[in-house]
Amino acid sequence: MNKKLIATVVAAVAAIALGGYAGFEMGMRRGSGMAAASGSAAPATQGAPAAQGPVPQGADGEEATRRHITAGLKAGDTDPLSGRRILYYHDPMVPGNKFDKPGKSPFMDMLLVPVYADGDADSGQVTVSPRIQQNLGLRTAPVVEGQLAPQVSAVGSIAFNERDQAIVQARATGYVERLHVRATLDRIGKGQPLVDLYVPDWVAAQEEFLALWRMPGPDLAPLVDGARQRMRQVGMSDEQIRQVESTGQTQARITLTAPITGVVVELMVREGMTVMAGATLFRVNGLATVWAQAEVPESQAALLRPGTQVQAQSPALPDTRFDGKVQALLPEVNPATRTLKARMELANPGGRLVPGMFVSMQFLDPQAAKVLLVPSEAVIQTGKRSVVMLAEDNGRFRPVEVEAGTEAGGQTEIKRGLQAGQRVVVSSQFLIDSEASLKGVEARLNAAPQPAAASTAPRHEGEARVEAVGKDALTLSHGAIPSLKWGPMTMDFKLPPPGELPRQLKAGDRVSFEFYMDEDGLPQLTRVSPKAAGPQATGSQK
Repeated sequence: MNKKLIATVVAAVAAIALGGYAGFEMGMRRGSGMAAASGSAAPATQGAPAAQGPVPQGADGEEATRRHITAGLKAGDTDPLSGRRILYYHDPMVPGNKFDKPGKSPFMDMLLVPVYADGDADSGQVTVSPRIQQNLGLRTAPVVEGQLAPQVSAVGSIAFNERDQAIVQARATGYVERLHVRATLDRIGKGQPLVDLYVPDWVAAQEEFLALWRMPGPDLAPLVDGARQRMRQVGMSDEQIRQVESTGQTQARITLTAPITGVVVELMVREGMTVMAGATLFRVNGLATVWAQAEVPESQAALLRPGTQVQAQSPALPDTRFDGKVQALLPEVNPATRTLKARMELANPGGRLVPGMFVSMQFLDPQAAKVLLVPSEAVIQTGKRSVVMLAEDNGRFRPVEVEAGTEAGGQTEIKRGLQAGQRVVVSSQFLIDSEASLKGVEARLNAAPQPAAASTAPRHEGEARVEAVGKDALTLSHGAIPSLKWGPMTMDFKLPPPGELPRQLKAGDRVSFEFYMDEDGLPQLTRVSPKAAGPQATGSQK
């Protein structure tokens, strides 16, 4: 009985031991598989060729990184889903650092994102997925050809048109018998009598002519013509001479009439006065057209030229619009107000505009040539240049530097940088810049270091081995930089100022270096010094 009990107990213990060993083996295998999968996600710090292509942004880029970790892809491999070659991985927030394996960023709490080889390395081209475009509320507009009529406005005052002026003079010495117009600024019509003059010198000339004209004889024609010439010399007109011939009587009095319709601006004669030949009696100014004198700012004077159309309104005549054109831009600048004088000629039907009236004017130029136009909100003014975000196929965007011209009516003229038919982003440009991390692109466009960052940013030092010397960057494999909490890695540094880079520097050289982080978060070298080969030193901060 005891033997049977002992055998049963031994069998049970053996079964339990065998089951525990099987469970241990299964756990070890599962643990090994998990360790292999987690080990593939570790980030690498080795550099990759300094090229740049469209970057998957945000959640899309991180999803691609997770897929690459699972598939064991690295730099140089081809993504089986998109068919594109992977150049390297980077952190969009610190785009100057490149990694050859997917993983977690050493700078931010986020995954690295892949950079593919199907983009232009120098264009700064980026790709934004349709989902993110919709989330950003992105809108685009075409580049079109059209006429841009600059809306220039000015104020001025009305003055007489000095080119519509007439002078009434005495053609012979005489006496003023009657004055028909007795005050200045009286309105007169063309042909209206102004003054009656008695001219004694005309009587003798007319009597001589009548005496010869009445005498019979075939040989008197030359004498009659001579007498007729003497009447012209004393100031008689052909009409007055014909009147003497038709009536046969002397005409000692003459009535001077208005040569144009307008107002009398000068009256220099009174009844009973003796006037000499050539004396000015009246000055008459027309009102069919008037001048508007305006002060135009220097910055807007270039938009005007003689012949530019203008529309004017006066508070005295609020329901009436007067059309005209720019007659001249006077070569005189007011040194106090920095304005240029412009003279406009306005049509004045009914003579309602009179000198001294205040008018406001709008200038239009319907004859302007066709130019390229984009919405004004599409142009980003950086202070040094004008940039637009160009929308291309397949969700690609790239910044383009342009030369902007005149702006009017919500549109801006583009003189250089774009072609008709292209599309530009008119909303969410800055959100695209943030999403696509275009600060690195702007840094390459600016090229020059920022003086403010150079004078205030802390310096960091380290030792490294030169991997490559490029045109714009120096690739270094450096040791740890404790002041920035950086571990050893290979990365690109922006070149130091001219004269600070040692001559004959080549790949493989050992150097000590100093740098700071510029305003775009990129490392900017300030000093590079050759160093004998030896162990790398840790960095420090001054």
